[in-house]
Amino acid sequence: MNKLYIGNLSENVTPEDLEKVFQDSKISFTGQFLVKTGYAFVDCPDDQWAMKAIEAFSGNVELHGKRIEVEHSVPKKQRTRKIQIRNIPPHLQWEVLDGLLAQYGTVENCEQVNTDSETAVVNVTYETRDQARQAIQKLNGYQFENNSLQVSYIPDEESVQGGQQGPDNGRRAGYGSRGPPRQGSPGAGAPHKHQHADIPLRLLVPTQYVGAIIGKEGATIRNITKQTQSKIDVHRKENAGAAEKPISVHSTPEGCSAACKMILDIMHQEAKDTKTAEEVPLKILAHNNFVGRLIGKEGRNLKKVEQDTDTKITISPLQDLTLYNPERTITVKGPIEACCQAEEEIMKKVREAYENDIAAMNLQAHLIPGLNLNALGLFPPSATSGVPPPPQGNSAAAAPYGSFGQTPEQETVHVFIPAQAVGAIIGKKGQHIKQLSRFAGASIKIAPPEAPDSKVRMVIISGPPEAQFKAQGRLYGKLKEENFFGPKEEVKLETHIKVAASAAGRVIGKGGKTVNELQNLTAAEVVVPREQTPDENEQVIVKIIGHFYASQLAQRKIRDILAQVKQQQKGGFHQHHQHSQQIQHSQQQPEEEEAVSQSQPPPPQPQQLEQQAGRRK
Repeated sequence: MNKLYIGNLSENVTPEDLEKVFQDSKISFTGQFLVKTGYAFVDCPDDQWAMKAIEAFSGNVELHGKRIEVEHSVPKKQRTRKIQIRNIPPHLQWEVLDGLLAQYGTVENCEQVNTDSETAVVNVTYETRDQARQAIQKLNGYQFENNSLQVSYIPDEESVQGGQQGPDNGRRAGYGSRGPPRQGSPGAGAPHKHQHADIPLRLLVPTQYVGAIIGKEGATIRNITKQTQSKIDVHRKENAGAAEKPISVHSTPEGCSAACKMILDIMHQEAKDTKTAEEVPLKILAHNNFVGRLIGKEGRNLKKVEQDTDTKITISPLQDLTLYNPERTITVKGPIEACCQAEEEIMKKVREAYENDIAAMNLQAHLIPGLNLNALGLFPPSATSGVPPPPQGNSAAAAPYGSFGQTPEQETVHVFIPAQAVGAIIGKKGQHIKQLSRFAGASIKIAPPEAPDSKVRMVIISGPPEAQFKAQGRLYGKLKEENFFGPKEEVKLETHIKVAASAAGRVIGKGGKTVNELQNLTAAEVVVPREQTPDENEQVIVKIIGHFYASQLAQRKIRDILAQVKQQQKGGFHQHHQHSQQIQHSQQQPEEEEAVSQSQPPPPQPQQLEQQAGRRK
């Protein structure tokens, strides 16, 4: 999109004034400035010049006493759900940005765009046009850590005649998006050329060797591409002035490994010829969501790779992660052949983690009807592209919370966290817990300690199922990010939900059958303490212990059982209430039972649970 809208102009502004502003800043433009009362339009040679003009002028240049606003010119019919937010502090955490965006609606997609500026730029897709419009109105000029945000529409590609699409603005291949391609965008429905195209091999190479990798007029990199059947992107403009540049290799696992060896060979030869370095390690970039499983319990996976390949492997710390950098750097030292062997093993683990996340995500998507997993930010971007849409015609799968027009039922869950983590969850002046509450749409409170030396604290989360999923997911993630669980540990928390004392037996099942099936299906530990005294509301506690997905699955299955009990009790009340009208009741009863069967799923049968458990395993 090369056409610019220039707003907030004084009535006295002339085309010559605007030409001088552009020329003084050495910003290229084509044609004449079309000046109207209070605003103007102009064309730029390409999208990159348009972005430079927006960054240079919008809110930064004063003309005849007024600060001008510059943004993409978007016709009204193309003002859909997608906006661009510029001038974001580069160190800002995703979590903070998510909380801000969520105040104006449901975010379906949030992708980072690389520019030459020091600040970050993201493209955001909201669920509706009204939400996008509200976000623009509220966020444009919003002061964020001494930065004034600049927000404008991005035209919908579908509305552009001929389906033309602008350049990708240097998005980080493979990890630029925090959600799936929007339906209708190029590539959203097209089959991938390679099975593993979603997980590229990302290398970090010294800037001084980039020229040798590309070769004269691109001859070297074309040769690598041809021999390895790969698509290779060298992100030269990324992180201007940085000592290292990322390279993305898109291919099969074998193609990626072959390209990696050729690139390593070139760097070693260049280092030898120029005598610039005695050792050139292999550096692989991997999204933080995958790194824990690469390391393995007590570091076993990483140690095995080191032993099997005779290499030394280190991983950059969590503290290096920011909005601008969601990846960890995996440094491998050793001979070229050994490093290449290590790359194969490392990427094998990363791909396995990706596939497991897809499987877990698909399971969770069908577990809670209407849940928009793409908006949660719990997964790396490439993972979300693999989530299938809800089946067509399946109203239950596509319905929002509280199917059949009902309001989503509020749930209360108690999550126990390490006592020393309370400060990190609350944040400075309560900022973090407030943002988390707004993002999730839930009430989040931390209960006082039960004793002065308590090792755990109870977090009380109240809200509908989707809010519970968001809030608990971010709670798990924060504890991992803040190192309350070591890099070799999986975050497992104890969660309590209260159930009616009369329903506890249904959760346990005859001879403990139901609770055992729950544990087998979900991989969580589910405990219903038998020696409990019901509270003032005649409720008892069910304990769930496990990692995030195990806990979520167990919670939802228990809620299903409770809903069935509630429905049956409701049916029993109607029977009692209508006892005096037996003839009428006997005529209506079949209809009532049919209605109940339509609005509530049948109790899970043992064979169904076994099948689902088999699929999970």
